[in-house]
Amino acid sequence: MNTLQARSLVAICLMAAFADGRQDAGEREHVRKVAESLGRDIDIDFIPLYQDVLLGRLSLEAAVAELGEPGLRQLAFEIAVGVCEADGRHSAEETAFLHRLSALLGLEAGAADAFIHEAEAVAEAPASGALTGLPGFDGPATEASTPAAARATPDEAELDRMILNAAILNGALELLPQSMASMAIIPLQVRLVYRIGKAHGYELDRGHIKDFLATTGVGMTGQYVEQFGRKLIGGLLGKVLGGAGRAIGSQATGSAFSFATTWAIGKVARQYYGDGRKLDATALRQSFAGLFEQAKTLQGRYAPEIAQRARTLDLGRLTAELRAS
Repeated sequence: MNTLQARSLVAICLMAAFADGRQDAGEREHVRKVAESLGRDIDIDFIPLYQDVLLGRLSLEAAVAELGEPGLRQLAFEIAVGVCEADGRHSAEETAFLHRLSALLGLEAGAADAFIHEAEAVAEAPASGALTGLPGFDGPATEASTPAAARATPDEAELDRMILNAAILNGALELLPQSMASMAIIPLQVRLVYRIGKAHGYELDRGHIKDFLATTGVGMTGQYVEQFGRKLIGGLLGKVLGGAGRAIGSQATGSAFSFATTWAIGKVARQYYGDGRKLDATALRQSFAGLFEQAKTLQGRYAPEIAQRARTLDLGRLTAELRAS
């Protein structure tokens, strides 16, 4: 893959992020900061590219024209679907964008639609579902129906185990070659926050969890853009393999990012709901930032477990449970 092809993939990723035309200021700023950060680490000038996409100076047709190989075209489509589905809300504008993109890429319409529907089902998985067969993820089954004063104190060791297992699972997902593996990460983070809230007596809906994540600085669309960018930096796109366009074994950067993000989300959620939701937005962002830095160091200790989980993980079963629950 050459620089122009990588630039086109990033451009299509950004176009997908802005396809609905309704990204709020916070999410747009997150994507801008991601572009600025990535621009310091890779041989693509992200800021002018970000501006060209935002201001419409780069067309979708021009971006697609650089992607001649079928594997790169499939990868571009899968990236765009992941970005559009990241927040679990597939708008009419995003649908139109994906149909236009698939046509420009020359993809078979039925296969493209099937992939969109599968991704949509994963992205919109209910926060309250359980995941059987994933040791440690479900955590304590504290009921959330009791008044605050009567809530049972959660088992902190169990919560720590659940958070760590969720982080290892999401780190492992980034080691798999399928795009659907990456798309499962955000729904699993949403489910983690739900279970932590429930353990502290709060019955949360997806909208509240999305707002919580945004307040900590983890926008869903921005996170997926960053995951993709980190993979690019880590060399994931250096070799095209089939439709996935990623080589197993070169995903260390993306895996570390997903582990650290998930672990920090779990820890800050435990702090927030454990303290009775008293932390303000500034405190939440500061806490998450510190925990994220801590998690980046911690990830190296669990790298062998992450690799082992990836080798034994049944992605089909995982995504089926997400879709069905």
